[in-house]
Amino acid sequence: MLFKFNILKFKILVYLLSKDLSDPIMHCLMRNNTKHLLNWSKHLSRQCTSKAIISEPKEKLLYNDMLQRRQQQATRSIVVQVQSEKSFPELYNYCASFGKILSAHHYRIHQDDDQHYILLEFGSAEEASAAISSSAYNDELSGVPAHSPFLWFRATSSKRTLKAADQTTEAKLAVIGGTTMLDNNDLNDVLCEASNLDQQIFHLHQKTQLNDLGVRLRFLAALQVKQAVSGIFPNANAQPFGSSVNGFGRMGCDLDLILRFDREIVGAAAMQKRNNESRLVFHTKENLTNGRSQTQRQMESLGDMLHLFLPGVCHVRRILQARVPIIKYHHEHLNLEVDLSMSNLTGFYMSELLYMFGEFDERVRPLTFCIRRWAQTCGLTNPSPGRWISNFSLTCLVIFFLQQMKQPILPTINALMKSASPDDIRLTEDGINCSFGRDFERISFRSRNTAKSSELLLQFFEFYSQFDFHNRAISLNEGRSISKPDHSALYIVNPLEQVLNVSKNVSLEECERLRIEVRNAAWVLESEVENPSQPDNGTQSPWGILHLFKTNEKAVIRPHMFFKPRMVEVSDLFDDSTTDTPPTSVDYKNANVKREVESIKSQARGDLKQMRINTSSAAAAAAAEANATIIKTAKGRRGR
Repeated sequence: MLFKFNILKFKILVYLLSKDLSDPIMHCLMRNNTKHLLNWSKHLSRQCTSKAIISEPKEKLLYNDMLQRRQQQATRSIVVQVQSEKSFPELYNYCASFGKILSAHHYRIHQDDDQHYILLEFGSAEEASAAISSSAYNDELSGVPAHSPFLWFRATSSKRTLKAADQTTEAKLAVIGGTTMLDNNDLNDVLCEASNLDQQIFHLHQKTQLNDLGVRLRFLAALQVKQAVSGIFPNANAQPFGSSVNGFGRMGCDLDLILRFDREIVGAAAMQKRNNESRLVFHTKENLTNGRSQTQRQMESLGDMLHLFLPGVCHVRRILQARVPIIKYHHEHLNLEVDLSMSNLTGFYMSELLYMFGEFDERVRPLTFCIRRWAQTCGLTNPSPGRWISNFSLTCLVIFFLQQMKQPILPTINALMKSASPDDIRLTEDGINCSFGRDFERISFRSRNTAKSSELLLQFFEFYSQFDFHNRAISLNEGRSISKPDHSALYIVNPLEQVLNVSKNVSLEECERLRIEVRNAAWVLESEVENPSQPDNGTQSPWGILHLFKTNEKAVIRPHMFFKPRMVEVSDLFDDSTTDTPPTSVDYKNANVKREVESIKSQARGDLKQMRINTSSAAAAAAAEANATIIKTAKGRRGR
């Protein structure tokens, strides 16, 4: 019906334009309807643009398949430090002798002076290994030589350089400055140029998500750790998890690694079958301490190995007393912060679960990115841990919102567990059940919800502005709110360890701020949807979701509107004699309060005065008593 009405408007517009505008009647009609026709044409243009950005649904790739592809990609790759991106033709011609180069990516690290690197991907792992094996050790340094995929390109004589430059370069750099994050001003310009809210959300996700080069570099960092311990532990495997692989990571995010010495993380069922069938068993050195102490000792030794031998690894910190012991370090060739653990299997499987949620529907990740950026700009999240809500908790809020809708966009975790097959069974060393369906075809969940991302964003803010955080807890397993098990300000049930609260750190004040900020955002976005503020004159004025990323002092609600303020500060009741500034006058709204305050002040002054008098009298009496004692002692001595 709406479509037919729009077509009718269009026909009327064509008819009016075909008539003589000098006719007074036609002139009046055009003058009265110009504004409505322009608004309608603007709305139609936005709708057409919105439909244009919707692409065909891509094939869902299984989590294990994605990891194996990335790991194989890492074994075919090397990272070479060069003078600049202009060194690529010479580097390509030199490395092409070892095998076919599939792709090349350039990035730079800003330090005292810019450090330039090029990632080369060969056609096979053997070709990359041949390039690494042909490399020489640096005799100018006193460090221990290390065999790794991190190299640097040595300068050569001018004749050889000219000869290399004359050769034909078949490959080109896929990207230059591939790890450079988009500046906030540039990002705002991109969002301003969008045609509608949905396109803004789409561009925000595309411009800030972790790109292909960032993922490649993170898997190379994992490969370096794996190769470092593979001599004594052939089955060792270092696996990235967290935001680096679950599809919710943004540019510059940290890398979470889990290292397992004795078994594969992916494909553990096949290894268990081999262990059951083989009659030959490795001798194993028995642990004489408990498992946690042994893990801490192993990680302490591992930290020493990383610090002493691996190129690029620096600033190693051992945090072994945490609930999950980790080793933190910085990789200077990748400009990357790494958290390495050995016993965080639940975190690994949680990454797989989030990856699946992002693959179920293409609206999930852009919506999450928009909400995370909103939370960052209004101060709800913080890079350092504390009493504020984390990005993981925010992601859980988004997933829960998409689960509880009348037409759900995401399935519940209980539904995924019911669809699990024997191959999907996963148990951690602590006995935590991480089994859930991993095959999208077996799960066979299809959402009938056709709402746009902008509509979901507004509904998200409206939903949580009315949510009862005081009495209800959020359960992704059931896809509904449940009674809160304890008195935590914000309770989100851990999907895999359901006895834990992933938002236990959030304070009552921060939870109240969350409720206030989602209400503010709902007001701002609702007014933006009803009255779009995109300029028509081509200027780059902020509009749309950009209004969520700034503070509008007149439109927002502040926490003091919900808490009764003090009628007077306690510090104002007393004169500050330590400063020369005159005391500020207090404006009292109640005459009785003013009289009571004056009475308290008068009584306090009297008490202070009496205390000074008593102190002076006591001091004088003590001095007189001391003098009398001295005189008496002196007379006694003279008598002797």
